[in-house]
Amino acid sequence: MNVDLVVAGSGFFGLTVAERCAAELGLRVLVLERRGHIGGNAYSEPEPETGIEVHRYGAHLFHTSNERVWEYARRFTAFTGYRHQVYSTFKGRVYPMPINLGTICAYFGRVFSPDEARALIAEQAAEVSDPANLEEKAISLIGRPLYEAFIRGYTAKQWQTDPRELPAEVIARLPVRYTFDNRYFNDTYEGLPVDGYTAWLERMADHPRIEVRLNADFFDVRDEVVGNVPVVFTGPLDRYFGYVHGELGWRTLDFETEVKETGDFQGTAVMNYADEDVPYTRIHEFRHFHPERDWYPSDRTVIMREYSRFAARDDEPYYPINTPADRDRLLAYRRLARGQDGVLFGGRLGTYKYLDMHMAIAGALSMVDNKLRPHFTEGARLVTGGVDE
Repeated sequence: MNVDLVVAGSGFFGLTVAERCAAELGLRVLVLERRGHIGGNAYSEPEPETGIEVHRYGAHLFHTSNERVWEYARRFTAFTGYRHQVYSTFKGRVYPMPINLGTICAYFGRVFSPDEARALIAEQAAEVSDPANLEEKAISLIGRPLYEAFIRGYTAKQWQTDPRELPAEVIARLPVRYTFDNRYFNDTYEGLPVDGYTAWLERMADHPRIEVRLNADFFDVRDEVVGNVPVVFTGPLDRYFGYVHGELGWRTLDFETEVKETGDFQGTAVMNYADEDVPYTRIHEFRHFHPERDWYPSDRTVIMREYSRFAARDDEPYYPINTPADRDRLLAYRRLARGQDGVLFGGRLGTYKYLDMHMAIAGALSMVDNKLRPHFTEGARLVTGGVDE
């Protein structure tokens, strides 16, 4: 194999590693992607009937306070001024999310000053002092009324488990803003790529020293690669080791996409559904991510309903469940990873961590700086620290 580095996976982590190693270190990089497209879960494409850009694997919103990540991303795309806002329906009414002064005033049906709202939530949260499960933890943070309206049903659908049976650490904190600010993110920088995620990802891969092979499973060439060429592996950590310590638990998502014969279905990009008798957790309406695109049709729109469930082995893993048993398995796999000379593990699947896009890029830049550059320029041994972020 006439390459200097093999990268398994073409998500933001893998492509950042490939691009930096090709552009900065002059390496010949082979990227193996098991799917028929690049970009991992960030891949987007036009819906064929309307031309509206759809995020195939659920909404992706780019935001970061990391200056280096922001400047790196802007090498490949310009960003719109999009600021993400989310709303939630409960018993036939709509409320802004995350919980803020507007949510509190609307739910309790009166005007509160910030101090009055703080006092109300503190009084209601005092019901629980030593939380033993997710429900009690949430009540200790925001009080029972807001928990029962916006968290209980949504969480039960998301986890397919009664919140009283989930550990408290699943919901370590619940943001509450005592202002009318309903921006979803607090980061310094936020926006969506002007011409879409796929165009951004394709520019990252567009380098003469990078070869991307689609529909190419790393495990089909593993024996040819490992031990002969340095590898950055961003696939499932447990699969790499043949599930010898068991499977790591994940949540997966199912999506139901529909073209609606209207120019605007819900008036916002994302609407959560907190009622437990509504089977989906939220609906995305993709035209609202790019209101500047005046070529979108005025009489049709694209929505995507999102459903959550436990992942089987053949499902796409999205969110690590991270039970105590999962953490024990992860430690066992990390010990095995430390023994893999010439193989680094990264990305969401390779580290068993949920990573936003900016976190994946930051982790990849760090891997290049601290592991790959010293190896290729100084001959340093290439070995993971267990699992690299």
